[in-house]
Amino acid sequence: MVVLTEFYHVRGIRGATTVEANEPSAIYEATAELLAAMVEENKLDSKSIAAVFFSATPDLNAAFPAKAARNMGWSEVPLFCASEINVPGALPACIRVMLMVNTDLTQAQVKHVYLKKAVNLRDT
Repeated sequence: MVVLTEFYHVRGIRGATTVEANEPSAIYEATAELLAAMVEENKLDSKSIAAVFFSATPDLNAAFPAKAARNMGWSEVPLFCASEINVPGALPACIRVMLMVNTDLTQAQVKHVYLKKAVNLRDT
């Protein structure tokens, strides 16, 4: 159980990954891998997660990335999916995540996670 005190704040943790194919299983696998890495890197208790926002590039429309979170047991966490803006030259086949968590981490201590071809997003 997470007990909120004056030391807890809502923080946003960003993450992104890429998917090899526009297929449900590939989308779920990549999303689950990313969410697990974000939780592990920030040593989160899944009960501290306030909400999760997902976006996917327009070329990924075979499945909702949020279903991967449901499959991980995050049944009480509010989840929201949206399509990413179709910017010319942007990284294709990309899933982005904004994890909102109640935490005692400072903003500087939060570790954002980028996997696969999305590691290049940290430099742009």
